[in-house]
Amino acid sequence: MSNITILPQAQNYYLGNNVSVRVQTRVKNGEIDNIRLFYNGELLEKSNELDFTVYNVKLDQIGKSNFFVQATKTDSMSNSRTLAFNVVSDTAPKKYSYTTLKDYPHNPGFYTQGLEFYEGFLYEGTGEKGKSGLFKVNLNSGNQVMHHSLDEKYFGEGITILDNKVYQLTYRAQKGFVYNLSDFAVIDSFTFNSKEGWGLTNDGKNLIMSNGSHELIWLDPTNYSEIKKIQVANNVGIVNYLNELEYIDKSIYANVYTSNLIVQIEPETGKVLSEINLDGILNMYTNPSDTIDYLNGIAYDSDKDRLFVTGKWWPRLFEIELVESK
Repeated sequence: MSNITILPQAQNYYLGNNVSVRVQTRVKNGEIDNIRLFYNGELLEKSNELDFTVYNVKLDQIGKSNFFVQATKTDSMSNSRTLAFNVVSDTAPKKYSYTTLKDYPHNPGFYTQGLEFYEGFLYEGTGEKGKSGLFKVNLNSGNQVMHHSLDEKYFGEGITILDNKVYQLTYRAQKGFVYNLSDFAVIDSFTFNSKEGWGLTNDGKNLIMSNGSHELIWLDPTNYSEIKKIQVANNVGIVNYLNELEYIDKSIYANVYTSNLIVQIEPETGKVLSEINLDGILNMYTNPSDTIDYLNGIAYDSDKDRLFVTGKWWPRLFEIELVESK
């Protein structure tokens, strides 16, 4: 049996930290052939020493990480041990609040799961079985211009627009749909490996989805294969419940489900670059008897540099400006 010790010991480690890893192995019967040490699946060291240390291991991946040891005897019998730990961002995120520039009508019957602004119109994907759909909406009036209803067995989730197509996830069916932008005709469907689909955006080339965890997953929009996956963390810990997504100026913005927080994420590393607190944005537009749910919906008008936010069953949609907190 092997024991793994990280030096220095810490509750969390920071991206870019160098650590030493000591492996100590006890053998009751027989002789050791080799002992292999891995960092997140990559081989670091192969040795036949019962006590060895690997120095200057650079922690280069944010999120849940592990060191894994497999000790194999000369008779091919083996034993293994895993030591899990967290790697967080080496940078404290900037803090922002907001100013409301304008508010617009929003259908309070929309359980908002995806939001896009494209060529003058809002596009919205909604959830709940029997009520899920895809909608094209006039920003100023809130009136529906076009819509497509999902089959009652599906719970609609995030949407994104890429190459004149609309992509939409579903919640637990591990299935997505592709529509013509012009008429919402269904032209394709696809499956994905995550047990749940939540938010969806794109970087101009690939789809990027969230699944309710701290992960973001890149998908090829032609064959829907998984291209890469990152984990997201700030300088304190891992950030879970990433929900609706928007890609803005080479960053990914994500609602954090059950909160009024939006996080700005660096796509290359998973670092949280900034945190936007939208507490109070809906207060003056609701009564205690109103049925509303959590903040969920980010849309960006790149032509006019306008940022819109809304939420599930919210009666208003807001154009906001970010204000850095002091």
